[in-house]
This record gives sequence, structure tokens and C-alpha cells, in this order.
Amino acid sequence: MTSYDELKQRLARGWNTWNTRSVLSHVLLPSGFALNLCLKEYADGQYLKEALIGRQNKDQEQIHPGPHAYDGAYTELTLAWRGIEIRIQSATENDHLVLLVTPLRNQTKPALLVVEPGFLWNRPGVVQRDGDTLRATIPDQTVTIYATGASVVETQVAAQTPYLALPLDGPVGLSTGRPRTLAEIEAVVRHQKEKHDAEIASFGDLAEVYAAVQTCLAWDTIYDPSKQRVVSPVSRIWNVNSGGYVLFCWDNYFAAYLAALGSRDLAYANAIEITRERTDDGFVPNCAWANGVTSRDRSQPPVGALMVRELYRRFGERWLLEELFDDLLTWNRWWAERRCRDGLLAWGSNPYTPRVGNIWETRGVGGTFGGALESGLDNSPIYDDIPFDSATHTMQLADVGLNGLYLADCSALAEIASVLGRAAEAGELRERRDAFAANLQSLWDEPTGLFLNRRLDTGAFSRRLSPTHFYPLLGQAASPAQAARMIQEHLRNPDEFWGEWVLPSIARNDPAYPDQTYWRGRIWAPMNFLVYLGLRNYPDLNEAQQARRDLAERSVALLLKEWQEHGHVHENYSADTGEGCDKSNSDRFYHWGGLLGLIALIEAGHLDGPERPLIDLSSKESMTTE
Repeated sequence: MTSYDELKQRLARGWNTWNTRSVLSHVLLPSGFALNLCLKEYADGQYLKEALIGRQNKDQEQIHPGPHAYDGAYTELTLAWRGIEIRIQSATENDHLVLLVTPLRNQTKPALLVVEPGFLWNRPGVVQRDGDTLRATIPDQTVTIYATGASVVETQVAAQTPYLALPLDGPVGLSTGRPRTLAEIEAVVRHQKEKHDAEIASFGDLAEVYAAVQTCLAWDTIYDPSKQRVVSPVSRIWNVNSGGYVLFCWDNYFAAYLAALGSRDLAYANAIEITRERTDDGFVPNCAWANGVTSRDRSQPPVGALMVRELYRRFGERWLLEELFDDLLTWNRWWAERRCRDGLLAWGSNPYTPRVGNIWETRGVGGTFGGALESGLDNSPIYDDIPFDSATHTMQLADVGLNGLYLADCSALAEIASVLGRAAEAGELRERRDAFAANLQSLWDEPTGLFLNRRLDTGAFSRRLSPTHFYPLLGQAASPAQAARMIQEHLRNPDEFWGEWVLPSIARNDPAYPDQTYWRGRIWAPMNFLVYLGLRNYPDLNEAQQARRDLAERSVALLLKEWQEHGHVHENYSADTGEGCDKSNSDRFYHWGGLLGLIALIEAGHLDGPERPLIDLSSKESMTTE
């Protein structure tokens, strides 16, 4: 059995909120036995069978997510629906589950908690009701569910299995393994909550920041039965609209690094699973969905090797590098083979025959929009009116951001190759990195003091600016003098990128900035994060060090604004107000929003540790640290 097979088995065990369709569903793995909590209200007889975080219709349930341990040892949320408000807490003890449901507000006639047992994903088993208990017969065990109150006779519910119907006229407890009193259940809940609170508190002044990062990722983590894996898609709302899960390329590499703060196994699982989605053509696709959609025409920003290298620095386990290196190297070579124009890279999209026909799969294929999707900046103004070369399947634009990212990818992979003793590949990668770094200098515009995108059809520079123009810092392509100008004249410029809320996805003085929709002006956490990592590459440059500290402080302020008000971690935020809820197309619980907090956690050293084997970024010598 390989190391990853063992890891998968470790992750996919025990009680947790594994069911992507409802955060009220508590599932026991590997059996797939589920306790689904449902609500019946009496004003109109409506039945809430499933619930998700971030739904926006005023008639739908509204959930304020609370703490969620990665291993499911403790979870908490508050749900409001049709005049009803309840708090649901779960805790585990010796492989058993307890649930505590506390009504906080009710209708005139108290709502009914309906406990629906069942088996997910067509797993074998039998459920039956025996008085006020439920019993599940699983191939290797029997699970009995006990309630603290008596079940009432209520036939008008949309349940299709035996169930318990418990009036919410006071707290209700459920337990497996043995009957427990309400006081006993409360004691287990309190104990596990205190343990989880202590973990959060260990982050000191950044405890609330860590709570936002960790809570969002934990609630977004699910079990995917089709590939028998634990993984963290971007949000459950995306999942249920895509057949069960949706993985995005750079999103899930970032999720891997976010998880590294608290769960090594989850970090590894996310990095490995998105890499395993590699297409037959050799690239990690933009997206891979449960409904069969895979973007076979395009990739996404090459951040995989960068994040995997950081996981190695954090945990020092060579097997992870061995697991991923060949796929990451194939992907690196693909960029140079399929997206290179005159010595520089351009985003692109290769025509292919769709296999599903979903609009996301087919829209933009073989054109500029497909190339923009590959960039990850779907509707960014920097790609407005850029022509597409159908012969090379690329935009007519040498892209500063892509080339900066690619330099970082080459450097990270070269270091990984050295650790693995792959000297030939390390040399190949360093040679490729040096060649692209030299070519990137042709995009430096001395009067502007910035690397600029250049049209490949006319040779003219494009003057539309985005945070991607700072990615040469990430690839260490800028000289200290160039970096100082980039920071002083552009990053710190309030007419372009600086301000109370940073960094807007298009310069503030761009005509598209007032749009404030998606990538047209709004703030996106991955941009802040990648610019921050670039600033860290210049430790001897005062301008870079001050900018990185200020960027960390302002990114935290942005994250905490919506977190403290609503318990939200947003997909993107207004660059004018710092709000996320002002736009319906900003997902309310999208895990990469946590990158805003990760910046400060890195800055404070929380991703360092005695187990971290340090590799000198600037060294070109062969390294064999294990």
C-alpha cells in the first residue's frame, strides 16, 4: 500500500460533515451511514431537507457557520429559516457521535426536528426504527441512535426512511453507542469545544484570522464517493450545481497550502487530487467536475509546484515530492511547448470535441475568452479586445503575469528535482527558467517603471494594469532597482492599487474599475497572496518588506470585515467598500478567501517550524535535504 493510499484511508474515517449536499448531514465513513437533520415548520407546513452555507434567496435557510474541527470532533452552526432559529453542535467521543440541537427562536408552534437515517452513495445497509431509537445495520457493525426526548407521531414529512420526529420546544440531544442524558451530551460537546477553542487560541493575536481560514476550509471539505477521496472543493453551492464536486486548478493548490496550517493529510490530499486530474495532453485542467466536465482546452495559473514545495518545507516528507514530481514536470514542459510565443508565454485555448456539452465546457474554446479562463481572471479588462491566434491557439499577448508565475514554477520544480536527486531535470528546469527570465526583461518599460503586457501582433505595450504585473517579483525576475520602482510607483500608488482596501484586480484609474464585478475591479485573495509571496523574495529591499507588512495588515482587515459581520469568507470583495455581500456573484463561503488571512499567518511565522527543512531560494546548487 502506498503512502497516499494509507493517507486516504486515514482521512476517510469517522463522523464528519462529509455529505456535500447538506451541512446538516453527519456521515460515518467508510460505511456511508448518515444522520440527516431536517426541519418541519407549522406555519405553512414547509420541510427543510438539506441546507447549505451562503444561499441568497430571502426565503431560503441562512446559516452562520461556527467552528468545525477538521476531523469532525466538534462542529457548530446557527440556522435561521422561516422564523425559526436553532444552534446545532456535534461532537465525537471514542468513535461515537453526539448532537445537540438548541432552539433560539421559534414559531408559535415549535418546529419539529426530523432525524432521517440512511445510507449515502448506494452503500449497503439497513435502517429501522425501534420505538424512540433508530438502528442501522452495517456490514461490519450496528449503530444505534438514541434521543433525549420521545419521538412524536408525525406522518406529514417528506422522509423516505424510518425517522424520529422531535419537538423543538427545548434542547434535543442525540447520541450513538449508548443512551445519554442531555447533561451528558452537553458535557461531551463542551469538552470538544474547549479543545477546539484551545487550538484556535494557540494562534494568539491572529486567532480570529486562523478561525476564519480553518473554519471555511473545514466546512468546504467533503467526501467524493466517485473517486473515494476526501477533498476540498471551492464551495458546496458550486458542488451541488456540478454533479457533486467541482475542482479548480489553482484554487485547490491554494486549498492544499491553507490546510497545511492544521491538517497535513488534508493538505496532501488536495495537492495530489488536483494533480491527478491531469489531462492526456499533460496539463492540469482549469476545472474538473463530477458531471464529467473537464476543461481539455485550457489549464490555469501554474502554482502547483510552488505550493507543493511549500508543503515540503512545512513537513519535510519526500514521498509527496515523489508522488507529484513527474506530473508537475510534464505540466511545466507543456507550457513551454504549447503556450510559447517568441520566447514568452501567452494564455490560450486549444479546440477539442466536447464530451459533455455543458456551457462551461464549451464557451470560449479556441478563442480569447477561453484564454482568459485559462488565466483564471475570467472577465479581466486586461484581455478586452485582445485578438486570438487560431494557428497557435494563444492570445496575441505576451503576459507578464503568466511569465512571472512560470519562472516561479520552474524554480520550485528545480528545487524539488534536486531534493529527489533528479539532476538532469533540475538542470533542464534552471536552464528554462533563466531563458524565460532573460526574455521577460523585454517587457520592462523603463519610462513606466513596470513590466507591461505586449501585443504579439503589433509589438505595442498594453497600458492596462493588474496585480499580475507584480508577478515578476514572484519569479525573481526583477532587479532590486526594478522592484523598488514597481512598489513605489505602482503598488503604493493610490491612483492604481493602494488604498484602504487592496489590491483591486484592475488599476483604480482604469475605465473598467467602476464596474466592480468579478475580475473587473474587485479584490481577489489569490492576487494579494501571490503579490505578497513575490515581496518576500526581496528580503534586503526595505520597500518590499514594508509593503509586505502593510499588505498583510490590510488583507486581514478585509477578511475580518465580512467574517465578523456575517461569518462569510468571500470569493471576492468590493475594492471601494470592502464588502462581499454587495454582489450576488461573490460566493459567500469560498475557501480561497482565506488566503487573505494566510498572508498574516505566514508573516507571523505560523507556517514555519522545527520540522521545516529550509531550502535556499537563490541557490542553484544541488540540494538533497530530506
